[in-house]
Amino acid sequence: MSVFNVVMPKMGESIQEATITRWLKQAGDKVEEDDILLEIATDKVDSEIPSPVAGVIASVLFETGAKVPVGEVIAVINLEGTLPDATAGSAGAKNAGMPSAKKEEKEEKAEEKSGSKGIPVTSSTGRFYSPLVQSIARKENISAAELDGIKGSGRDGRVRKQDVQSFLITRDKGSLPSSAPSAPAKTAIPVASVPSMAGDQIVVMDRMRKLIAEHMVYSKQVSPHVSGFVEADVTQLVLWRNRMKDDFQKRENQKLTYMPVFIEAVARALKKYPGVNASVDGDKIILRKAINIGIAVALPSGNLIVPVIRNADQKSLVGLALEMNRLAEDARNNKLKPDDIQGGTFTITNFGTFRNITGTPIINQPQVAILATGTIEKKPAVLETPTGDVIAIRHKMILSLSYDHRVVDGALGGSFLRHVGDLLEEFDGSRTL
Repeated sequence: MSVFNVVMPKMGESIQEATITRWLKQAGDKVEEDDILLEIATDKVDSEIPSPVAGVIASVLFETGAKVPVGEVIAVINLEGTLPDATAGSAGAKNAGMPSAKKEEKEEKAEEKSGSKGIPVTSSTGRFYSPLVQSIARKENISAAELDGIKGSGRDGRVRKQDVQSFLITRDKGSLPSSAPSAPAKTAIPVASVPSMAGDQIVVMDRMRKLIAEHMVYSKQVSPHVSGFVEADVTQLVLWRNRMKDDFQKRENQKLTYMPVFIEAVARALKKYPGVNASVDGDKIILRKAINIGIAVALPSGNLIVPVIRNADQKSLVGLALEMNRLAEDARNNKLKPDDIQGGTFTITNFGTFRNITGTPIINQPQVAILATGTIEKKPAVLETPTGDVIAIRHKMILSLSYDHRVVDGALGGSFLRHVGDLLEEFDGSRTL
């Protein structure tokens, strides 16, 4: 019997696994080439996986909700167009390079060993553990018993990566040496069930909102947030944009916003203050060489996504404008590729889009800082002139920086933020595009 193994495709250079969110075809279904077999998700990007061949699905190897490594076989298609019997199916799978019965039995026995050296795929309580969770458990010496005790936030109580990370934070806090100073132990506060009242509407979070919620809570647990603010006079920038935006629209068929200039200023400031372009790995600080700036984009669904402009310091102002507009458009139309949201080293969020003066954003892990840009307003300001001080109408905005106080102190965070403000105030109004 001739069969074809469908594998989890590689969705980008930095993508190592994907979650199966829905199977559109099941075992026994006939499929044509390019028929959609299933939908998968990597972080916040959803993708459809078409069938590479025509035939009948002989078997589906992973259930909905499973996280599957790239390259893993997820389904088998019989190219002869018939559903094989159990014996033929086993032979076909074996011939296609899938494990033999003896090999499967050996692997299952190995997986049933508990402790730090082996975590079972399914525990004694019937709980399923994904390959990613098993890998983390082995790396962090989490025993099978400890893993069974972790409360899962996934579907049907499944343990997810975030659950294991939260467990490690709690465990590590409780395992400090007795000689090390520590804060008084805090009793974990259970999440209380919130009763609804007459007239309330219950809205179930979609997958993306759940991911955002988990990521935000995780960030606040990991990073001690500190925020700083500066006010910048951006009058020259406003006058320049007003002069350039119509010509840019005609020439590039694209809108010219303030964001490309903000990105340029941030990229220059990150070069001067590399400690802000960093991540934390245990007791090590990773100073990033690449300057990859993420831009928070609000979606029509009300959710948020952060596409990344890679090597922003190497792009011209025109290049930044075109790339930013492309990513924002793709985000709103659900056309982003997995790599479009990976590898960010710093994030900018624009509160000014909603005419907000300022705010204190939450750091996008594993980064150590995030900049918020507020709305630009006309304000009276005192200006120094050769003949004395005068009050004039100027265009001003507030910049807010949230930073991880584990590695970014006030001097570094404040100096970086002030430098961004200075670069915007010193913008050359005679520049051309």
